Amino acid sequence: MPKVLVSDSIDQAGIDILSQVAQVDVQIGLSPQELINIIPEYDAWMIRSGTRITKEMIAAGDRLKIIGRAGVGVDNVDVPEATRKGIVVVNSPEGNTIAAAEHALAMMLALSRYVPDANTSVKNGLWERKKFVGAEIYKKTLGIVGLGKIGSHVASIAKAMGMKMLAYDPFISIERADQLGCRLVDLDLLFREADYITLHIPKTKETANLINAEAIGKMKPTARIINCSRGGIIDEVALATALKEGRIAGAALDVFDNEPLEEGSPLRELGKEIVLTPHLGASTTEAQVNVAIDVAEQIRDVLLGLPARSAVNIPGLYPDALEKLRPYLELAETLGNLVSQLAGGRVELLNVRLQGDLANNESQAVVVAALKGLLSQALRERVNYVNASIEAKERGIRVIETRDASIRDYAGSLHLEAKGSLGQHTVTGAILGDGEIRITDVDEFPVNVAPTHYMLLTRHRDMPGIIGKIGSLLGSFNVNIASMQVGRKIVRGDAVMVLSLDDPLPEGILAEIMKVSGIRDACTVTL
Repeated sequence: MPKVLVSDSIDQAGIDILSQVAQVDVQIGLSPQELINIIPEYDAWMIRSGTRITKEMIAAGDRLKIIGRAGVGVDNVDVPEATRKGIVVVNSPEGNTIAAAEHALAMMLALSRYVPDANTSVKNGLWERKKFVGAEIYKKTLGIVGLGKIGSHVASIAKAMGMKMLAYDPFISIERADQLGCRLVDLDLLFREADYITLHIPKTKETANLINAEAIGKMKPTARIINCSRGGIIDEVALATALKEGRIAGAALDVFDNEPLEEGSPLRELGKEIVLTPHLGASTTEAQVNVAIDVAEQIRDVLLGLPARSAVNIPGLYPDALEKLRPYLELAETLGNLVSQLAGGRVELLNVRLQGDLANNESQAVVVAALKGLLSQALRERVNYVNASIEAKERGIRVIETRDASIRDYAGSLHLEAKGSLGQHTVTGAILGDGEIRITDVDEFPVNVAPTHYMLLTRHRDMPGIIGKIGSLLGSFNVNIASMQVGRKIVRGDAVMVLSLDDPLPEGILAEIMKVSGIRDACTVTL
């Protein structure tokens, strides 16, 4: 009988499911070395956030087929190492959707009617009805930043409550927003018009301190902000200052820059204009049961030889097939990421063309890898090989797959075409004989470039001096060029230049590049 190790506290419902097919050992509080010592005995491992599964633990787990994390993230699991060993890693990406959405709505209502302070007042023997005159949400405008699963559920409930809705999400189609009853707008308009602003986005370089003093300055004095997504999206000092000065009406926060909330935080000094909770978004009995059942069922299925439904690496792809396809999956994900940044966030169409020998292979995993790359700028760690197709469908992205075995520039190559908010763009890539990835074509211009973390792409007239001007300009900003390649079709016609950079471009340099005579377009790409 298979053996399952459970090293964190899991709801009994999950244990009961696992017990149907395996011997389940619950051992909580073991040290890393103790886990390394015992893991060779187990076929599956179920955790929550308390256990960190390292490369060394995975290397010791010779029998491991699956690792299950009863929660949304898998940041405490070395997923690349698990994938290299052919171990499926699963989580429960939707287990806390309802809980998180309902908490955001509860925070909005509690803030509007001063529920926490009124409760404290009554318990202290007071009866201060005039002090707690609140605001109705009916017919008010709700600005939703992020229309993913949680934001979409908030929209559905808010619509039923009679709210008007604006939404900002550069990766959602207008059609999908219309279905939810939301009008897609830019952030500035949302900040100016919304009575309530609720955040449902990951923390990234682009979203860090999204709600800052400048953003707050655009809001109505009656505006209220709700954040049940991630800490660090709001500049807490700027928010506290605005609330003290009465420049906005209130805020309700479940997540913070540093958790637990620091003793000296200015948020602690505020009164009824703020509601604070200790990261309770997923803390419901139902959510904890749901994630335990979801992950336990997936572990059970894999132990029975069935596929997992929420793998974060490559579900149902066994090591022999993985070895054959892995380079093309990496190629597809890289090209998807690249073309999404060229085409713009709101991609409507992705055409995936398998060329040469690749056209004769199973294509589903390659297409999914391209979608994973395409959506990675929007969803970061939340997109995986299982949900990429679903996420693309929900965003109104049309996917077309074609094959052309007659194209033989390389043994096998992949061509992606995407239509987005910045227009229609194409990229082609191949795997060289040494296994290295090469970008071989950008917008039908031939190049031969290894993808790097920071890249600059320009479209320009093929004319003397333009390469030197760009190089000098980058040098003046202390940006080091690792490599440079130009692709053109005819002399003195249009051309594409691809530069691999050692550093990210400083702010403002793109505008300077666009001033160079002959430059038609320029964009940076981060892979």
